Amino acid sequence: MSEPEVRWLTEPEMDAWRSLVHVSTGVLAMLDNELQAEHAMSLGDYEVLHYLSEGPDHAVRMSELAATLHLSPSGITRRIDGLVKSGLVERRPCPSDRRGSNAVLTPLGLKVLQTAAPTHVRGVREYFIDRLDAGQLAELASALSRIDVDEQRAVGGCDSAATSGDG
Repeated sequence: MSEPEVRWLTEPEMDAWRSLVHVSTGVLAMLDNELQAEHAMSLGDYEVLHYLSEGPDHAVRMSELAATLHLSPSGITRRIDGLVKSGLVERRPCPSDRRGSNAVLTPLGLKVLQTAAPTHVRGVREYFIDRLDAGQLAELASALSRIDVDEQRAVGGCDSAATSGDG
């Protein structure tokens, strides 16, 4: 069986790819560093608290949270374990399916999120939003919306947390 032919990247394609990787990893690292320095919290933990804050009753099923954050079942379990240990999140049985569990934001978790949010939003503005005009932001959002990461994970055969257990 022969391997499929590789379509190597052109120079403009390579420039676009490298720019995306450089900017995305750089901005995420700066946001993480600020949250660590000012709130002793990782960007990953902040994201969990944020998504939980938006869920009904501040609760999200573990498998759904893993899929949203692109984490494996064991990855979300480790992340939630740390937040549970800190008192920011609780695990509760899923009311509609006792085999699954929900991660639930505690009152302390909500308070910590509300304290850290201004730092995060300030960084997002400083390192990303305010460097582009409204037209550039709209173009970028439109271009990136064409890339459905969740669809690609399913098509590409990667382990999908959405179809896995709840950790």
